[in-house]
Amino acid sequence: MKSKKSALLRMDSVGIVVDDLKTAIAFFTELGLELEGETTVEGRWVDRVVGLDGVRSDIVIMRTPDGHSRLELSKFRTPLAQSAEPNAPVNTLGIRRIMFAVTDIDDVVARLQKLGAELVGEVVQYEDIYRLCYLRGPEGILVALAEQLGNKSTADVLGNS
Repeated sequence: MKSKKSALLRMDSVGIVVDDLKTAIAFFTELGLELEGETTVEGRWVDRVVGLDGVRSDIVIMRTPDGHSRLELSKFRTPLAQSAEPNAPVNTLGIRRIMFAVTDIDDVVARLQKLGAELVGEVVQYEDIYRLCYLRGPEGILVALAEQLGNKSTADVLGNS
């Protein structure tokens, strides 16, 4: 008998642990994400899933306007979140940034800078395909922005279309 192979269905969300949930919500709302829901989780089941004892965490789910991607912002009440290097460079091992496609990169950068975001480098153009930049948002969160300029995509350039 042939065994059935499991299949990846989708990526549900990316999780970010923050200390200031309100500031993170304001930042990602200004970027264009929509608040989907808020809850607090605690209990033995959470402890078992995340491998910590005594977890109490406030969670906010934000979704992209197309409804396909979600961002989970978590504020740990207990145990307190561990501090990481908030300004680690983009070549640090691990998840370093989240990229969003935008329609007017200059406008988005200006709006996010009003909330304290800082450009990591500069807004640059990659061939005739994209204008790109990295921003450091609240608590050192790295966000990349990409404004597509023409009909050619990254998949076309990489030969994956």
